[in-house]
Amino acid sequence: MDNRISEIRRQIRSLRVGMLEAEAIMREQINRDQECSFVAGEILKMRTVMSGLVRERAALGDSEPILVNSFFIPRRQPAPRPIAMRPVWTCYPNDQGQRSSYGPKPSPKEAP
Repeated sequence: MDNRISEIRRQIRSLRVGMLEAEAIMREQINRDQECSFVAGEILKMRTVMSGLVRERAALGDSEPILVNSFFIPRRQPAPRPIAMRPVWTCYPNDQGQRSSYGPKPSPKEAP
């Protein structure tokens, strides 16, 4: 019984590493705008096999987490946030033709 649990854990560990590698390959293919349906199909097959192994492992009473030491796949950089637009302030001349104030053009009611 313990040998079967150890074997299942070993298979799950190797499947997880294989899935991570296949996902990295698929990401590279997507970034190069290449066909990746074959790799995606293989990942789905690996998931099907893994779900059966997980069910069998649970039926045998094993509930310890399985840790995988593998390479780190960095995430994409977040999209740059837009810079907030500020209103443009302009200089308007007073009655004598000199600069008098900065800011939005006053409405006719506000003008002295």
